[in-house]
Amino acid sequence: MKYLLGAFLVLFTLQLSAQKIEAYQLYNKKGRKVSFKRLVKSVKKKDIILFGELHDNPIAHWIQLKLAKELNQENDLVLGAEMLEADNQEALNDYLNDEINQKALDSLARLWVNHKTDYKPLVDFAKEKQLKFVATNIPRRYASQVYKKGFEILDSLPKQEKNWIAPLPIDYDPELPGYKKMLTMMKDHKNPNFPKAQAIKDATMAYFIMKNRREDQQFLHFNGAYHSNNFEGIYWYLQNENKELKIATISTVLQEDVSKLEKEYKEQADFILVVDKEMTRTY
Repeated sequence: MKYLLGAFLVLFTLQLSAQKIEAYQLYNKKGRKVSFKRLVKSVKKKDIILFGELHDNPIAHWIQLKLAKELNQENDLVLGAEMLEADNQEALNDYLNDEINQKALDSLARLWVNHKTDYKPLVDFAKEKQLKFVATNIPRRYASQVYKKGFEILDSLPKQEKNWIAPLPIDYDPELPGYKKMLTMMKDHKNPNFPKAQAIKDATMAYFIMKNRREDQQFLHFNGAYHSNNFEGIYWYLQNENKELKIATISTVLQEDVSKLEKEYKEQADFILVVDKEMTRTY
């Protein structure tokens, strides 16, 4: 009887192991599995970390918060995000300094629909630890104008409003693979200004990262993965500004099977967060 019970327990344990469900897995750019601890160890000495997310992915937002908490233990950390626009910095600062509450911030700033679930925890962490949190993105109305009329439309902005974008004229390389690919997305409705609207966002985010980071500080930036994938976008603009910067990139992708990194995602970033395709979305 004792042997039968032992055999049953072994079989039951094997069945549980076979049914183990993994929601995500981290990989390095070569496609080797890495632990979160290894990720932290690798990026904690970098000057800037670009965490490329999928905006509606809860695993990415959870790991962003975990990473911020780990890095803050050793580094003088600054946070920043695409999801907050430069002309909302004053309202954001007032919230961080406890001069206004969340309801007032909702009213004064153009917050994304998923702010409370996905970005408020990051902002509140900065508030709790008295960290700077930078609204790095260009006000969306200006990116929209570039999409319609090109970079030239920005020259006519009032001086005050130019403070909310990267200094003009910005460098722009239309031959960067990411920008060229954007034109193929539009099929029969190609607009040469489409990648320019992306570029002005990338340039502005890079500009405010550089403007708000001292040499002895580490900047952890949250952005859509497309803004830093393949070491382009924000990364390209940062490198143009200072090639000595030590920058790490993280990308987020969805796969049906998280146990192996698909070939197309290798080399996309220094680290790739692979999330199960069936994971719940936040909006």
